[in-house]
Amino acid sequence: MNSEHRHTVRIVNRLGLHARAASKFVQTAQRFAAEVTVNVETKTANGKSIMSVMMLEGSCGKDIEIITLGEDADSALNALVGLISDRFGEAE
Repeated sequence: MNSEHRHTVRIVNRLGLHARAASKFVQTAQRFAAEVTVNVETKTANGKSIMSVMMLEGSCGKDIEIITLGEDADSALNALVGLISDRFGEAE
């Protein structure tokens, strides 16, 4: 079943979607077959493209909407929301 799932989460790590965090996001997204789209304010990105995700300029305190579509969309969404909520594994 190809269902769409979406969730908005606040970026809480101090440095936001910098290169290392964006890389972790993309690596996590690529583990799933689902399509991943990311919105920050008026910008939209392919969640499986490092350059696209970095262009979002997702700084600390901004809300990020994640949309997943496909057979494992729910699992992909949960993994990505968890990654952001956990500050991408960073201390701050």
